[in-house]
Amino acid sequence: MPSVFITGANRGIGLEFVRQYATDGWRVFAVCRDPSRADDLRAIKGDIHIETLDVGDFDAIEDLAQNLASEAIDVLINNAGIYGAGPQNLKSLNPEVWIETLCINCMAPIYVSRAFVENVARSAQKIMVAITSKMGSIDDNTSGGAYIYRSSKAALNAAVKSLAIDLAPRGITAAVIHPGWVQTDMGGGGAPTSVERSVSGMRKMIGRFGLKDAGRFWSYDGKEIPW
Repeated sequence: MPSVFITGANRGIGLEFVRQYATDGWRVFAVCRDPSRADDLRAIKGDIHIETLDVGDFDAIEDLAQNLASEAIDVLINNAGIYGAGPQNLKSLNPEVWIETLCINCMAPIYVSRAFVENVARSAQKIMVAITSKMGSIDDNTSGGAYIYRSSKAALNAAVKSLAIDLAPRGITAAVIHPGWVQTDMGGGGAPTSVERSVSGMRKMIGRFGLKDAGRFWSYDGKEIPW
């Protein structure tokens, strides 16, 4: 039975990843900050193991990795992320918000990947994915603004590129995927892409990933995005 590890699993894209993988019979490690408040997550049926983790707590990441040291993880999905509070135009930048957003969106996925690298290396599929955003593409930035969120995702993209190069000799494929503009709390109800369609598309991508795809920037619909 293949297994998947998903951060930010209590809502939105993460919750839908749990639902779809569990429905298909996968063993799911669903990670969130407060499982006692994750009613929708706890209601999903299947081989689901709910784990407590604040991805901004790097010591806690290591503790969880030790607790799960005997588990093989076929697909590790770094999904947890934030937009960053308040307006993000040039006049309104808040350094504390910027630091927090960089911590959660860029540093945490790399620390999670490092902590669980042996779990992934022991698996059959050996996939690591970070959920990024097209807003992290420098080539695609034609409207400016959103300094904090854009830079945090651009930093994530760069870090995962290095991760892909470093882990390729171990047969591990690391890549970033843009989920589209999705109908979640962050994306808003007016977004054009349903969470079901987004996750289904990303799962198709993940399912055919190999080392040839490592270190590349993908969209949920199968298209490659320029850096």
